[in-house]
Amino acid sequence: MNSFGLVDLPTYLLGTLIIVLLPGPNSLYVLGAAARLGIAGGYRAACGVFVGDAVLMILAAGGVASLLRAYPAAFIVFKWVGAAYLAWIGVNLLRGALRAWRASGAEVATGAAAARAELGASSERPFRRALVISLLNPKAILFFMAFFIQFVDPAYAHTALSFALLGLIAQTMSFLYLSTLIVAGAHLAAAFSRHQRLSAVLGGGAGTLFLGFGAKLATASLN
Repeated sequence: MNSFGLVDLPTYLLGTLIIVLLPGPNSLYVLGAAARLGIAGGYRAACGVFVGDAVLMILAAGGVASLLRAYPAAFIVFKWVGAAYLAWIGVNLLRGALRAWRASGAEVATGAAAARAELGASSERPFRRALVISLLNPKAILFFMAFFIQFVDPAYAHTALSFALLGLIAQTMSFLYLSTLIVAGAHLAAAFSRHQRLSAVLGGGAGTLFLGFGAKLATASLN
């Protein structure tokens, strides 16, 4: 009998570590929030990620993955809505970066204020934005719906405890990684304030990545 109904825990630990370290919309948004809003703003965004991931864990444990496989049309609708949302964030970041670049060339002081306003517009409510991004994160969806559920023994009498332990492991790894990004993001804020065009370039890069995340979700599959 596996301890607490967990199957092949070393493989789960390694797989979770790799998934957490892979770049994705969650980590990118938390890094950006910390760079724009400081450590407190970064942790507000991180809390949104934690709550979103917890919701996905509960859904996975409740059998939503099987439901989506049984009704593929529901998954298609969900992933297209999610893809559109991530693409919308990407387009807004690209527009903001372009405006910041143009503003920085003419009036340094005014341009700096405009850049901060444009690049920080999507972070006015970092918890809520990060929560939605987390719920629509293609990496998280595939992880919890296709990978996470494989490490619980269905014959174990208390599978809720098994899922809770797996979730605790994933959230702990995520917390440590996001904390590192938050500290790094706070240091980037100083560079952004001095080099507005660098801020615009990075904002444009972030927008491009979000467009890529949207495209990835649009082509995602639970199979």
